[in-house]
Amino acid sequence: MIYENSYIYIEKEDSTIPWLKIFAKEGCKEMSQCDPKTKEAIWLALDIIERQLIDYYNPIKINIASFGNYHPEVHWHIMARFEDDSHYPEPMWGKRQRDGKDYTEDFDIFLKRVKAALEEGFALI
Repeated sequence: MIYENSYIYIEKEDSTIPWLKIFAKEGCKEMSQCDPKTKEAIWLALDIIERQLIDYYNPIKINIASFGNYHPEVHWHIMARFEDDSHYPEPMWGKRQRDGKDYTEDFDIFLKRVKAALEEGFALI
């Protein structure tokens, strides 16, 4: 876990691309079932993580997804995508296209940055 507050927690996904996941703590199955504070926390975290991914990695695209078919509680995937990652232009759950570049060599440095940005952002609300 890289970040946690009263409403959400954030984990990293084991991948060759920068990929984080935000989970609602209250255990709701759908976003519409989350209380307003949890929704606010999720949207703020999504915004902060997306901006940090763009600033640090300069990806070709940011992918944000919420499926929950196997894990039926509210959670969001945020990932930086690159033309030479293993699956691009397919989704990361799609067909592998090539042996892609590993973009996570300095992921620990990025995680420290994003954690600081999350702490700063949530301190303001």
